[in-house]
Amino acid sequence: MMMDSQEKAPIEEQNVEQNVVETAAEISENAAPEISEETVPERKQYQTKKEVLERVREIAHSDEVPQKEEIEYLKTIFYKIHLAEREAEFKEYTENGGDPEQYQVKPDSEEEAFKAEMGIIKEKRQKLFREQEQEKQENLQKKLDIIEKIKAMVTSPEEANKSFKEFKALQDEWKEIKNVPAERANELWRNYQLYVEQFYDLLKLNSEAREYDFKKNLELKTKLCEAAEKLAEEPDVISAFHQLQKLHQEYRETGPVSKELREEIWTRFKAASTVINKRHQQHFEGLRAKEEDNLAKKTALCEKVEAIVAEENKGSGDWERHTKQIIEVQAEWKTIGFAPQKMNVKIFERFRAACDDFFARKAEFFRGLKDSFKENADKKRALIEKAKALQDSTDWKSTSDKLIALQKEWKTIGAVPKKLGDQLWEEFLGACNKFFEARNAAGAGQRGEEHQNLEKKLDVIERLKAIAEETGDDLQERVQKLVEEYQSIGHVPFKEKDKLYEEYHAILDKLYKDLNISVAKRRLSKFKDNLKQVAGRGENALDNERARLMRQYEQLKAEVQTYENNLGFLNASSKKGNSLIDEMNRKVQKLKDEVQLVREKIKAIDAENRDKE
Repeated sequence: MMMDSQEKAPIEEQNVEQNVVETAAEISENAAPEISEETVPERKQYQTKKEVLERVREIAHSDEVPQKEEIEYLKTIFYKIHLAEREAEFKEYTENGGDPEQYQVKPDSEEEAFKAEMGIIKEKRQKLFREQEQEKQENLQKKLDIIEKIKAMVTSPEEANKSFKEFKALQDEWKEIKNVPAERANELWRNYQLYVEQFYDLLKLNSEAREYDFKKNLELKTKLCEAAEKLAEEPDVISAFHQLQKLHQEYRETGPVSKELREEIWTRFKAASTVINKRHQQHFEGLRAKEEDNLAKKTALCEKVEAIVAEENKGSGDWERHTKQIIEVQAEWKTIGFAPQKMNVKIFERFRAACDDFFARKAEFFRGLKDSFKENADKKRALIEKAKALQDSTDWKSTSDKLIALQKEWKTIGAVPKKLGDQLWEEFLGACNKFFEARNAAGAGQRGEEHQNLEKKLDVIERLKAIAEETGDDLQERVQKLVEEYQSIGHVPFKEKDKLYEEYHAILDKLYKDLNISVAKRRLSKFKDNLKQVAGRGENALDNERARLMRQYEQLKAEVQTYENNLGFLNASSKKGNSLIDEMNRKVQKLKDEVQLVREKIKAIDAENRDKE
């Protein structure tokens, strides 16, 4: 029964100890905290991509073992500097007068070299991992062999006494053997401790030697407890945690103490370990929470940029608006700290890919606009030349119409670069303004002349009204002279024109009726009176009207000729024949009167053209 209690006690102690040891091992090996720039202040601070690249090359082409934490740190720092440099280049380009639409992202030789060296490191790490796994398997077998040898010694007190030196040698050998597969480590350690404790319990040393061994181990474990307790004052949580792992390793490798003190010393060491482990856990929980929050913020910015990139850009205005929005998002991105290490590079690459896609398509769009800009600029220069050719003209009406037409055409021409567009518009506007300012200056005198013409025409109307009250043989001749005088007077103010026209023709119609003047003369008089209005429609208006009258004249002559030919075939012997001949003669005469009227109108146009010349 004594033997049973001695065998059972170490197992219970080991179960208690193993719980906390597994916790420490699990944190340090199986779930090692991700190390970032912010959590490792002792890491070297790199200022340039070249410095980072030199360190990466050193790792890739030396016998140095690549450490995962440092590799991830180097990758994060490189792309942080890379993004900052690209943003600085874009800012310098725009501040020096560069057109943002023409900006192109240049290939980066350092980035390409960085990727190549990281590929070498990746292969190196994979090879190292395979070698380490092979070494762990070999170490596992060595430790299994040691356990079997110790197990063979745990048969009787006599055998234990005989094997003590060999047992101590096996313990030393065990300490020299390092890593084993993580999934077998706890089981291996439990078995080892079990047979070590059993060996000590069977060992029949003299009382003095046994107590001395226990006392020495107690002193060592007490110092380990004190060192673990002092770590609670260490301000660097990460350093304290790593130091604790070393203390745990030393505790494991230290021999047992007396049975009555085993639980007490282990409880003390475990309590100190719990404090450090809790601080370590809380520290990384806070960091992870902050990094997760940063990841959420950066993911939202990625989605925001991707939404902007997906929007349609119908013209340069849309491209410029979206460019400003993306630059604002990039500025916000720089205010956010690191995301979790496993996602930090990935989320940045997602963000960069969206930005690169936008600016690449923007550059392509504006390259396509280059030819269009040149064509539009040439068209606008042609309109400027036309405007300059008209700027000194004094043909106010016609030139005004032409310049207004040029301005409308200008609006139909597509865009050109803003700086050039402003220059062309100023030049075009200057030519137009020169003409319109001259026209307005001349118009001041013209308006005075128009008011004088209004007074003259009103005077003629008053004299016509006076004739309507008189009698005599020369009234018709006097009316005709006043009509000719009225028609010779120039333009009147536009707002008075319609009222004057109605008053003039009202008295004229009355006179024509009272004096029995023919309808043809009335029509001719009205036509002559309207000629000035026709001339005001443009320099070709009179010629067009004359051409129309000539066509009418030729048509009427042809109709007269047809009727006269038909009259030659009619027989006037019957009453009905005489009636038809009379009717056709009346039509012929009416056509001839119309021919004469058209001829008079053509003469009036010719006279008007001569007056203009």
